[in-house]
Amino acid sequence: MSRVARNATLAALFGFGAALGAAPATAQIAVRGETVHTMAGPAITDGVVLIGRDGKIERVGPASQVRIPDGYRTLTAKVVTPGLVDAHSVVGLAGYMNQPHDQDQLERSNAIQPELRAIDAYNAREALVEWIRGFGVTTVHTGHGPGALMSGQTMIVKTRGETVGEAIVDSVTMVAMTLGPDVARNYNGRPGTRSKGVALIRSEFIKAQAYRDKVKAAGKDASKLPPRDLKLETLARVLDGELPALITAQKATEILAALRLQQEFGFKLVLDGAAESYLVIDEIKRAGVPVIIHPTMARHSGTLENATMETARKLREAGIPVALQSGFEGYVPKTRVVLFEAAMSAAYGMPFEQALALVTIDAARILGIDHRVGSLERGKDGDVALFDGDPFEYTTHVCGVIIEGQVVSETCR
Repeated sequence: MSRVARNATLAALFGFGAALGAAPATAQIAVRGETVHTMAGPAITDGVVLIGRDGKIERVGPASQVRIPDGYRTLTAKVVTPGLVDAHSVVGLAGYMNQPHDQDQLERSNAIQPELRAIDAYNAREALVEWIRGFGVTTVHTGHGPGALMSGQTMIVKTRGETVGEAIVDSVTMVAMTLGPDVARNYNGRPGTRSKGVALIRSEFIKAQAYRDKVKAAGKDASKLPPRDLKLETLARVLDGELPALITAQKATEILAALRLQQEFGFKLVLDGAAESYLVIDEIKRAGVPVIIHPTMARHSGTLENATMETARKLREAGIPVALQSGFEGYVPKTRVVLFEAAMSAAYGMPFEQALALVTIDAARILGIDHRVGSLERGKDGDVALFDGDPFEYTTHVCGVIIEGQVVSETCR
């Protein structure tokens, strides 16, 4: 089943209709900025972004060429950018209270549970969703997080709405996996070694191959179908290339193990974390694998002991697709903000536009949603962030956030 068809089915089952179709009716909006970073070309001086009632961008260009029609509400800002895209988070499953009732990002009963669905745990009203939205984040790739061999599925949402149906962009995006000693710490020391963890993952994929072959052989003959297995169904979709495997691997040895798994089973792979990816750049480039790197300012200890502020720049210079993430924090407030992470990348050598791309168009491309978000272009979602200065300056504030033509924040933060 295609992703579009799957989402349509989920819309019928869960009442997601409003999220999967057109946005709710909104006012026509014009955003005028002294500088508009479209991420689809050079920045525009004295630029205008027009957003229609359907929540889509109608036109972008210099004010001298784009007339603001009568009846449009006009918002102004020093700097305008696309709404920011957080390439990997657990916001909405992990909550700011840091209590068992709002910590659903990792199920600790079993280290291999790819069948767990993010849509069944996402809380659109979680305060952290509103918090990151106030800093310009309009789209988040979230769901089950690192810490298990296979922790579950991820999803993509907009940072708006009161239900998952109102927020959802993609119901199942990737299957989250983790290699390395962090898994053993969550499961009473099991699996004990890196090789044991990889062996367990390989065993599950081999089971999934056999399950998939039986299903295909049965065809339309229901009597020949094997008993339904949600775990193996999910992994079969990974094997078929329908869902990428999002593998958190920090050490070079773990990164190379992930690449071997991808080569053996042929699935689509997105490397996550990848603190030591700069040590194996050639291998990653040959594999053609994108990387969602660890938060720039993450604590450099444990498996992150060799992390560097320059990883994003080094990967991009090598031609490897890369994006930034907020990741997961074990302490309150449970998440970082990708705006500040991108600013740190810029401080450590990335040109401004490239650093901004890490949390806009480049993130959108890796997630496969660049046809909707990540840049300010005609026909894309009207997701816009308005700043009162340079977005990467600490003293700058986000003074307006628009999601699909709806003004969701006008408080300077």
